[in-house]
Amino acid sequence: MPRQLKLFFCALQFLTRLPAPSFADFQPDWITRAARYFPLVGILVGAIGAGVLLAAGQLWSGPLPALLAVAAGVLVTGGFHEDGLADTADGLGGGQTPARRLEIMKDSRIGTYGVLALGLVLALKVAALATLPLATAGLALVAAHGAGRVAAVAVMVLGRHVSDRNDAKYKPTPDGVRPFELLFAAGLGLWPLALLGWAGLAGAAVGAVLAAVVALTARRLIGGHTGDVLGGVEQACELGVLLGVSATLAAR
Repeated sequence: MPRQLKLFFCALQFLTRLPAPSFADFQPDWITRAARYFPLVGILVGAIGAGVLLAAGQLWSGPLPALLAVAAGVLVTGGFHEDGLADTADGLGGGQTPARRLEIMKDSRIGTYGVLALGLVLALKVAALATLPLATAGLALVAAHGAGRVAAVAVMVLGRHVSDRNDAKYKPTPDGVRPFELLFAAGLGLWPLALLGWAGLAGAAVGAVLAAVVALTARRLIGGHTGDVLGGVEQACELGVLLGVSATLAAR
């Protein structure tokens, strides 16, 4: 099998619960090298959610199709990014020192900050999607998932990994994700935004701002990012895209 296809399947296996082949010649650095395909996996997850949204929209009106679409995305990924969001909120919100914040993030239990962040973000996603026509909402969902993974890859390139690599969800190689891999990832993940026109541009702007807030807050409080912070960045960007698209189209 070609190496690039192997890297895509590594990304698929790492980020989702979807079936993917395993490889006898697997190398530990493949996950880092596979980061270029994270946005493509995001688009696939978004497409599954969009399919659920369009199908549910034939049966129900109101927020239920949007709720089912968001739930489908959580099921496909096993709540991978949502778990990171909750742990990030608990760690950054509950700790008083960088060491204590990192310790809280490693705790499998969820605290008040995590519950609030997770509940509010999921509710806002559903509410934003519910304001849009079905077809536009489906495209916005695909765009949000793709952009969210691009934001996470950008932080992997531009930031510093600070957690213990032995027990981290993501164990970067010494050279990390390379800039050309970020450009490749951006090309794979951002094109759906262009299909939304000005609404896509607004979504990209709001998503970038929210992702930057999470990343910069983590840098200030713990000195960089962890795998959980990457999940929080992804979720923040995803939410921002949906809010930006919804606000732009609702204003017309």
